[in-house]
Amino acid sequence: MAVASPAHHRHVGHAMHEDQMPIEVEQFAGARRSLRAAVVTETYPPEVNGVSLTIARFVEGLRARGHDLHLVRPRQDGADRAAVAAGYREILTRGLPIPRYPSLKLGLPAKRALERLWTHRRPDVVHIVTEGPLGWSALRAADKLRIPAVSDFRTNFHAYSRHYGIGWLGKPILAYLRKFHNRTLCTMVPTEALRAQLAALGFRGLRVVTRGVDTILFSPARRSEELRASWGAGPSDPVLLHVGRIAPEKNLDTLLGAYAAARRREPRARLVLVGDGPARREIQARCPDAILAGMRRGEDLAAHYASGDVFLFPSLTETYGNVTAEAMASGLAVVAFDYAAAAALIRHGENGLLAGFGDSESFSALAARLVAEPAALAALGAQARHTAGAHDWTRVVQQLEIVLEAASGAAPARRNAGSRVRNARVISPA
Repeated sequence: MAVASPAHHRHVGHAMHEDQMPIEVEQFAGARRSLRAAVVTETYPPEVNGVSLTIARFVEGLRARGHDLHLVRPRQDGADRAAVAAGYREILTRGLPIPRYPSLKLGLPAKRALERLWTHRRPDVVHIVTEGPLGWSALRAADKLRIPAVSDFRTNFHAYSRHYGIGWLGKPILAYLRKFHNRTLCTMVPTEALRAQLAALGFRGLRVVTRGVDTILFSPARRSEELRASWGAGPSDPVLLHVGRIAPEKNLDTLLGAYAAARRREPRARLVLVGDGPARREIQARCPDAILAGMRRGEDLAAHYASGDVFLFPSLTETYGNVTAEAMASGLAVVAFDYAAAAALIRHGENGLLAGFGDSESFSALAARLVAEPAALAALGAQARHTAGAHDWTRVVQQLEIVLEAASGAAPARRNAGSRVRNARVISPA
């Protein structure tokens, strides 16, 4: 999950405000890049979540392929500084902490500042990653300047609402998301299943751009018996692992139910949760023997993955679920529901186990079965690792590049159904 931020050659301490922003029209060193793209996101490393880490991978990949990039994002804290390097520049905007997630920021509107920036240094295409106030500002600015814009659908906000007592907002949120994305030339989604789901809800111009996984970072070779011993697990004791936000929308009731079922079959089983979130105290109180390892990054995170045996992923609100691919690359046997990344990557009984969508009883039974069958567990993990090897980030970045290049040559009018980007063919990895 963890990805290093772009290498910073120098830093500038300017924040972009709605009415005041320093515009530096400097020429980057080296030859003119083949594409000049503005990327707008309300989350980016060192924030740890699937969106921030995935977009960082895309940014690094596009830079490696010789493209000029402007990254527009909220300032994360007082020490945050905008990075500038050859072919790369960050623009920091104002942001506010997200309720219950104070480490994450919601970008504030910045339409006029973006208009000034893009008037002086016009991008070929604007790539909008998130649909918050900053993303909406970027869409409006691109519209006014007639710059082609594309978007990502990365978070099921409309599905989250029911987990926070505001289920009545689900339809208005969905209507906003549909309006937002249908104003862009195309909306990128990570799986064919999500494309079909959103198409049925009235989303247009959908294109599948899959996700990759770092099989060098996430590897069975990082397994640590010392780390396992710190969890109270011996060499043959099954460790059930979960990585992600500890929050209501992650369906943690099913996680605890699966762990209880596994313990009934194998009392030596241990449960480890990597991550943090608003439900941490509740989970610790309900399951005192669970190990809550907190936030982990880089090689430390990779060691936590590889030191588990079974990866439990009970979430029902994912657009993809990068952690599924990371667990597979780490050689874990995955138990998940049959949708999102799991449906795209797992062949039931060959390289993981799938329960019917929302079938918590089946999910728990599969977890209990695995801890009692160590040979099957090992075989599934080995095949999972093999599957992950076919999803290299280089090939995935090339998919995004196809969409951005097509959009840069398309008419920006949102009603132009015949634009080139709508006919762009994106090939998923084998």
